[in-house]
Amino acid sequence: MTPIDSDDNTTAGTDEDRPAGRRRAARYVVPVAVMGVAAATIGLVPALADSGDPDLPKVTAEQLIEKIAKADVQQLSGTVKITTDLGLPNLGGLESGLMSGMSGGPGSGGDEDGSAADPSAKLTELVSGTHTLRVAADGPDRQKLSLLENAAEYSLIHDGKDVWGYDSESNEVYHSTVPGSAEQPETEVPATPKDFADQALKAVDDTTSVTVDGTAQVAGRDAYRLVIKPKQSGSTVGAVTVAVDAKTGMPLKFTLTPQSGGAAVVDAGFTKVSFAKPDASTFDFTPPKGAKVTEGDEVAKEPEHGRKAEGDLAKELDGLREKDGPSGTDGLEVIGEGWNSIATFDTGGQGGMPTASAGGDLGGFLGSFGDQVEGDFGSGTVFKTRLVNALITDDGKVYAGAVTKDALVKAADAAQ
Repeated sequence: MTPIDSDDNTTAGTDEDRPAGRRRAARYVVPVAVMGVAAATIGLVPALADSGDPDLPKVTAEQLIEKIAKADVQQLSGTVKITTDLGLPNLGGLESGLMSGMSGGPGSGGDEDGSAADPSAKLTELVSGTHTLRVAADGPDRQKLSLLENAAEYSLIHDGKDVWGYDSESNEVYHSTVPGSAEQPETEVPATPKDFADQALKAVDDTTSVTVDGTAQVAGRDAYRLVIKPKQSGSTVGAVTVAVDAKTGMPLKFTLTPQSGGAAVVDAGFTKVSFAKPDASTFDFTPPKGAKVTEGDEVAKEPEHGRKAEGDLAKELDGLREKDGPSGTDGLEVIGEGWNSIATFDTGGQGGMPTASAGGDLGGFLGSFGDQVEGDFGSGTVFKTRLVNALITDDGKVYAGAVTKDALVKAADAAQ
């Protein structure tokens, strides 16, 4: 266990077993890849149950992190509420289409043989708007996640080797298999407080302050409040707060607030939760009569059509930074350290974002959402959300991270 700042003023230290490059990559993955590349940060309305601060035994931050690490919740059911607040302009639904298209998966509109029930495309809907999820688990080989929509429902069911996705609105089914009954399939998009907390804890190092800030009650459960903050200036991250169940050690609520203040950017939590064994029928699924069934294993054998799942970016960050960056780039590097880490790559193209004259209406439309900046590097455009910012220079270089606009310009200047 890495020493960290705690209520007892434990000094922060580094993880000797983890290479520096992986720590930097993990820092970038938290605000960017895990939340849907540069525009996917997930938030939740903060109106979760809170009936006072329970009186619990004192613990240090290190003890609480160890409790999370040792948590072994095999059975649960409950309701999770998620809302996204990126601080982006209202595009009349256009942003949802863009995010779906960026996912590139079947059902995104770019693959006529795809399925509206494909989880790689369907779950990207969590990156915008308000959503309610029902979740259930019974050991490592049975899980279910249902996304409740207006007069419709999408369910992702893992039962042994079978993974089923069902979209009631289109009456489409997506089916695939996993190698081995005890291997839980990855959904790529975080959906529960534990998903978010696991990623945030990967980013804890000597640039991070971690403390225990009292107690809370979430979904009727007594919990400790673990607070993670950057020590460095220049980060857009204000604080990450994780409500940890006092009995099981399972994260019940995850909140990320921006340095600029205001509503949470990321705040996902249980509104109801039970650790009793779910009924076995919860995980039963038979395709409804007349439903279109797409076999995912067959789709996977087809040639790639430029699809790239969000999870692939994390692999690129960890293993391909030195030679092969994202498609069409000259290599992805992570500069800086800690919460001020910035991912940079060269698109290999000139001209940066299209201007109104060069790109027509599209160029003017995109440019209207960015800030024009200049520096020793030349000129470019900064595109901002409430958490992740990206600088695209006129000579085709990209700098992105959970840092301020000034930090991006400084990094681009230093790279000259």
